[in-house]
Amino acid sequence: MDEQASLLTLFTSSFLAATLLPGGSEAVLAGVLIAYPDLLWQALILATIGNTLGGMSSYLIGRLIPDEKTILKKTGNTSRYLEWVHNHGSPILLLSWAPVIGDALCVAAGWLRVNWISAMIFMAIGKFVRYWIVATAANAVAATIG
Repeated sequence: MDEQASLLTLFTSSFLAATLLPGGSEAVLAGVLIAYPDLLWQALILATIGNTLGGMSSYLIGRLIPDEKTILKKTGNTSRYLEWVHNHGSPILLLSWAPVIGDALCVAAGWLRVNWISAMIFMAIGKFVRYWIVATAANAVAATIG
């Protein structure tokens, strides 16, 4: 696979991994960086953008759910994720990269009508940091192999 195809695969897997669909993009990022170490910044940026856009699609799903006050009055239920987002606001989306809870936090942020720009910024920061850690580990592996 050439560099362009590798980056496209990375972007696609990063996007899908941040949606409600199962999947992970860390292995794809590591593979791209082991094969093409000179693509570090392009890979980090594309993975972060793809994963953030995927998280924002979950946020949009939350926005499409009727207003939270209406549903909470009818059901009287709240979830742990709604409480976290309600109590901490958009900074809780630094954890949007985390398996299982990340998707729920993104949906909850949309449902609670958290400002989409601050939601996107905190998502992107958290996702970039996670990918930076993966990239550092991939570079260490590449250095021991090569």
